[in-house]
Amino acid sequence: MNDFSTVIIGGGISGLTCAKYLNEKGYSFLLLEGSDALGGRVRTDNVDGFLLDRGFQILLTNYPEAKKILNYSNLDLRYFNSGAMIKTEKGFMKMENPFKNKMAYLTMAFSSVGTLSDKLKIRKFANELAEISEDEIFNMNATDTLSFLRSYGWSDKMINNFFKPFFGGVFLENELATSSNFFQFVFKQFFKGDAAIPAEGMQAIPEQIAEMLPKISIRKNARVKGFEGNQLFLDGGEVITADRIVVATDPKTSDELLGENTERAYNTTTCTYFSAEVSPLKGQKFIALNPNRKSVVHNVCVPSDISSHYGQGGKTLISVSTQGLEKLDERNLTNRIKRELFEWFGAQVNVWKHLKTYHIPESLVQYRAGDEVQQLKLSGNLYRCGDYLAYPSLNAAMKTGREVAQMIME
Repeated sequence: MNDFSTVIIGGGISGLTCAKYLNEKGYSFLLLEGSDALGGRVRTDNVDGFLLDRGFQILLTNYPEAKKILNYSNLDLRYFNSGAMIKTEKGFMKMENPFKNKMAYLTMAFSSVGTLSDKLKIRKFANELAEISEDEIFNMNATDTLSFLRSYGWSDKMINNFFKPFFGGVFLENELATSSNFFQFVFKQFFKGDAAIPAEGMQAIPEQIAEMLPKISIRKNARVKGFEGNQLFLDGGEVITADRIVVATDPKTSDELLGENTERAYNTTTCTYFSAEVSPLKGQKFIALNPNRKSVVHNVCVPSDISSHYGQGGKTLISVSTQGLEKLDERNLTNRIKRELFEWFGAQVNVWKHLKTYHIPESLVQYRAGDEVQQLKLSGNLYRCGDYLAYPSLNAAMKTGREVAQMIME
């Protein structure tokens, strides 16, 4: 039987962050990861030489928690252009972030995404949020995002052409029923910082945190079946004793370990990857959004335009996000995507090669107005962390991990 000060169950972002802060202050720990790699949902697969993140993911560089622990330079971040390309009947229309590109005010003023009043409201709203802290935002009275947008005065045209496709893609739900607090937080991150991906894929983020930790304190393929008191029972019969236990798993595994039966609703997504000879977005480094939320395709991104490492042998990697099509098999889904994107990009779509499809039914726990941060300390020696306990984001995973570490150190 092995004795440890703190045992962290789960090697996702929250568990790694907790371990990082404990290690920084000289506290001993053992981190147990049930799978063959660290990162949880933040994983990258190599398929035929292409780097496929498990679902379309980005890092928002203004995340307060990420700035505390990540070395952006060592991640070799590659940046998206700030804004989006909006699909229209006549092609694409750029909506650039005027805080990043001063000339964007001219293009925004003459674009048909929304009215001039809508564009001025974006500047006003961004200025209002600029100096408000994360805690202040989440302590504000909240409603659903759609009601908030309407009450702020944005037109239906602006909401339907920009806010719904853009933030619907962030929230993974089309009706913008997500809490307005979270909308305001995410809006601020996009305007104050950049959207980026590490050159070698999103898994570089958990791997960087893991590099800060002693290798002897991390075990992979170590699945915890359960625990009782201060004893943890692993597959294979091993028993570990810990002064403190931190459950840093996904919500379902956490419930199983804690003997809970919490009802949670999830937002789902499906991400399909293709390889191609050329980029359909012609190196624009924007995400292409579809305002028609009843369509198969919701957004298109070309990660290899952002970082050439995502491609292979000079070929292009294309990411297509869809929702509500989880029951389709890969062949039917791929055919439907290609038929729709033929109208976007023409005959080049016919020769795209399907690489892999990721159905992610439990991608994000739904976050509604009135939802509060759930308890992180469950008893004298039992803790939990994870973004599902706060709000769905990389920032919240890091924040809850840090807060649990601080509780332990106190």
